[in-house]
Amino acid sequence: MFKWRDSFSTNVAEIDNQHKKLFEIGSRLFEVASLKDDCDHYDEMMGILDELRDYTLYHFKFEENLMVENGYNNYENHKIEHDFFIKKLVRLEKSDLDNDQNESLIKMLNFVADWISSHILKTDMNYREHFNSRGVY
Repeated sequence: MFKWRDSFSTNVAEIDNQHKKLFEIGSRLFEVASLKDDCDHYDEMMGILDELRDYTLYHFKFEENLMVENGYNNYENHKIEHDFFIKKLVRLEKSDLDNDQNESLIKMLNFVADWISSHILKTDMNYREHFNSRGVY
């Protein structure tokens, strides 16, 4: 579900490394969801969600600063997608995760996996050539 493929590469090393970190955090969320031990994993889920939110904020700020510094024309639309992801993640964190962990984890996993892969493969690929043409690798 959260496996890095070469097709995800933006050809910008630091962004690719940050994306790989997001995949690693997503993989840990998947591991918790895969546990069938009937134990309470609320604290673990919240810890991973907090890390995901914090790292995503760091990554988005890095990416957005790079866009501004390099005069990327589609910055505003890209930022709107970033803001949507953070708002949705915060909503998921505020939902009733403790009472229905399995359903909540599945919702989170699907949202995070779909968003990360579609955002990277579609939206992020739009800046690849722009950055590379300005010597950003």
